[in-house]
Amino acid sequence: MRIALIQQFAHHNKNENIRKGLEAMSQAAAEGAEVVVFAELAFERFYPQRPAEGSVADLAQPIPGPITDLFSERARELGVVVVLNLFEGDGDQCFDSSPVIDADGTLLGVTRMVHITDYPCFHEKGYYAPGDRGAPVYQTKFGRVGVAICYDRHYPEYMRALALGGADVVVVPQAGGVGEWPDGLYQAEMQVAAFQNGYFVALCNRVGEEERLVFAGESFVCAPDGSIVGQAPELEEHTLLVDLDLEKATDSHARKLFLPDRRPELYADWLGRPSDL
Repeated sequence: MRIALIQQFAHHNKNENIRKGLEAMSQAAAEGAEVVVFAELAFERFYPQRPAEGSVADLAQPIPGPITDLFSERARELGVVVVLNLFEGDGDQCFDSSPVIDADGTLLGVTRMVHITDYPCFHEKGYYAPGDRGAPVYQTKFGRVGVAICYDRHYPEYMRALALGGADVVVVPQAGGVGEWPDGLYQAEMQVAAFQNGYFVALCNRVGEEERLVFAGESFVCAPDGSIVGQAPELEEHTLLVDLDLEKATDSHARKLFLPDRRPELYADWLGRPSDL
C-alpha cells in the first residue's frame, strides 16, 4: 500500500481549502498513492481554539453530504481510498468525524471521535458529542484501515480495539501544536501502539499558524516494529508518501505473540466488569 498524508494549511476560505485538498489528492494519486489521508478538520479553521458560544450546528455538515460527495467522486475517478475528517452535524448533535471512502467511491462508514477533551485552546466539549460508533475497521480495496481521531490515540483500549478488529493500518487525523508534547513523545506514543498492536500507524497533522495555535505538521508513519518509516517537515505544507508492506503487520510480534497470548478473562475480573480488551 502506498499512503499519502496531506499536510495542508487551512485558510479562512473553506471552499478554497476543499479545492486544494482535491488537487492534492489528485497529485498524490499521480505519484502512486492508493490511500490518501487528511488531517483533523483539514478544510476549516480549528474551531475549538476558542470556547463554543451558543449553538455550533451551523458550522457542521452532514455525512454523507456535499463534501463527501466531492471526494467520493474524485476517489472513484482516481481509484484511491480517502480518509477525511469533518465537523459532522447529525440531528441536534455534532461530532469530530472521519468518513472512509473506498476506491470505487463508496462511503464505507464514519468513525466518530470517542474521547472528548477540554483544556486551553482545545475546548472540544463545547463542539463535539462523544462518538457512538465504536472503533470500526474498514475493509478497503488496499487493506484493512482503522481510524483513531486525535485524542483517541491516547487510549490504549481504543488502539487495542482496532487491532482486535484486524486493522493493518491505523490512520490518525491530528491537530497538534508546536511544543505541545515533550521531545520524542509525540512519535514514541504511536511507535509503542504500532509495536504492541501489530499495525502501521499513519498520523496526519495540521500545519500552520491560526488564531491561538501554531500547528506543527511533522506528520509521520511508523511500522509494526515501532520504527518510523517516513516523516513530513515541520511548519510546511507537504504530502508525505510512504510505501507500506502489509505483510509486516501479519509477521509482527504482536500478531504472532502478544495478541494470541492475551488473557481477556483475567482483565474482566480485574476491572470488575466484562471486557473484550
